[in-house]
Amino acid sequence: LKCPSSASADGPETRKAKRTAPTAAMVRFSREASNPTKSCKAMGADLRVHYKNTYETARAIKGMSLAVARKYLQDVCEKKRCIPFRKYVGTCGRTAQAKEFKLTQGRWPIKSAKVLLGLLKNAESNAEFKNLDTENLKIWHIAVHEAQQGRRRTYRAHGRIGPYCSCPCHVEMILQEEAEPVEAAKEEVKPKRFTKKQMAMRRLKIGGDK
Repeated sequence: LKCPSSASADGPETRKAKRTAPTAAMVRFSREASNPTKSCKAMGADLRVHYKNTYETARAIKGMSLAVARKYLQDVCEKKRCIPFRKYVGTCGRTAQAKEFKLTQGRWPIKSAKVLLGLLKNAESNAEFKNLDTENLKIWHIAVHEAQQGRRRTYRAHGRIGPYCSCPCHVEMILQEEAEPVEAAKEEVKPKRFTKKQMAMRRLKIGGDK
């Protein structure tokens, strides 16, 4: 007797269900803006800059306004201020400029700073296209992810070959207008009620019972 194959075990309805199975939608951004009408995006994929340096640079400008972040990155390019290194601190030198952030280790990743300056300029153009107030924009979200490594080879002694990889990255950012502060509604203050004992205690604290 011949054993039935796995292909014949599946009926036509099962095979049709497998062919028409829904596929997951590709997510371009790891996070969506809380107010899409008042936000703009910028993204760079497979950027030829070091992932670790770009991660620390992006972390340093998160939460800044557009103008403040641009001025800060320009100062980093001129080595007037440094990027504080918080996570990837291995073999990272110390500098007095890191005292601004209450740290000791920092660097000046000029290439990463210039790439982020370009992305900020792109985001500003997208904001102008959506008629947003560029002076009121704030870096609400920024993320750096590792991209596929570029593989090359280096030639070692005794005829060996070693890996020589680059570490590019993907960068995504969302800029959003800051919400205008709204005054809280004033609540009516209800009159306090005291018991006879509490009233007597208050009279004693004030000056005694007359």
